[in-house]
Amino acid sequence: MLHLEPYPGGVILPVRAHAGARRNALKGIHAGALQVMVTQAPEKGKANKAILELLADKLGVRKNQLELLSGETSSQKKFLVREITAEELQRRIAERLAEC
Repeated sequence: MLHLEPYPGGVILPVRAHAGARRNALKGIHAGALQVMVTQAPEKGKANKAILELLADKLGVRKNQLELLSGETSSQKKFLVREITAEELQRRIAERLAEC
């Protein structure tokens, strides 16, 4: 089960990142976090930028609706997704994971 946290103006999305993967993809849900794989190496914020772009694309939100709140140098990250409800975000994630 994905642990989404309500936040003023949006929802906090926990992410478990895997940088340097073979492809960019949403992998699934593990320990309450969305697993995300990106091909970028974890150096100088490149992987974080790739994760942000992947999330925006897959979740159907604008890049400026996403903000990395914590975990800049960790695989455990928290993103703020603005202007969306937890229910809508959960639905979009479930749809994208079903496509995999």
